[in-house]
Amino acid sequence: MYDRKDYLAGKDKDRLEDLHAMFLDPTVKAVFCTRGGYGSLRLLDKLRYDVIQEHPKIFVGFSDITALLMAIRAKTGLVTFHGPMVRGLGRNQGENWEHLLGVLAFGAPLEIPLGGAGVHVPGRAQGPLIGGNLSMICHLIGTPYLPSLDRCVLFIEDTGETPYRLDRMLTHLALTGQLNDISGLIACEFLDCGDATAVNTILTDMLAGFRIPVVTGLAVGHGPKNPALPFGMTVVLDTDLRTLSTLEPCVQDSEAVRERQFSPISASDSN
Repeated sequence: MYDRKDYLAGKDKDRLEDLHAMFLDPTVKAVFCTRGGYGSLRLLDKLRYDVIQEHPKIFVGFSDITALLMAIRAKTGLVTFHGPMVRGLGRNQGENWEHLLGVLAFGAPLEIPLGGAGVHVPGRAQGPLIGGNLSMICHLIGTPYLPSLDRCVLFIEDTGETPYRLDRMLTHLALTGQLNDISGLIACEFLDCGDATAVNTILTDMLAGFRIPVVTGLAVGHGPKNPALPFGMTVVLDTDLRTLSTLEPCVQDSEAVRERQFSPISASDSN
């Protein structure tokens, strides 16, 4: 965790060995990423997805870790969690940590109020919840590590990108056809991305003509508030109820998960 190699947290080989060891260790029940940064993409073609699939565990992260969430979903079908990392657990007066604990506990299905989020297009959408950092999603297009977005509820967020770069990434996402068959879209926070009015204009222009439910401004991502979301799990986005909810609890007993039959989900498959 404290290793360094230029702008990376150590050599790829060492990071891979650590990650594989955590999934293979029967005493480890969950893997919490320390922080984001750079370099997750470098691991994707070397990851032992068979190890991850055969030893399913809670895996939590966001930002650069979006690449790992996407790849694990595409190659194993497992649910992971887009949520706060160790470095940020103290933010938002500890509410992020409390929410994460609640999501990972057995019990009732998850329900997240949309709060102050805006409804751009009203309606109700249901499908696997897929998304995360916009930059990482765009970088995965054309690789075998992007799961199918067909009929999914897509959520996007980013930080530190100028408006013209956001415009470029959103246009790229649209031009590749990745938005053609999604069932719903949630544009979350775009922190430190320049003038907020310019960002809102870009989003409005991109969303023009959408006939699916669209919500903007949900407090998820790099801001102080970052509630955990079950990545890959079926959710319902309901703008009338103003909720994003799951149909079942987010965590299952590991033996029950192991007994399920997973098949890889490629970009050409439908969910």
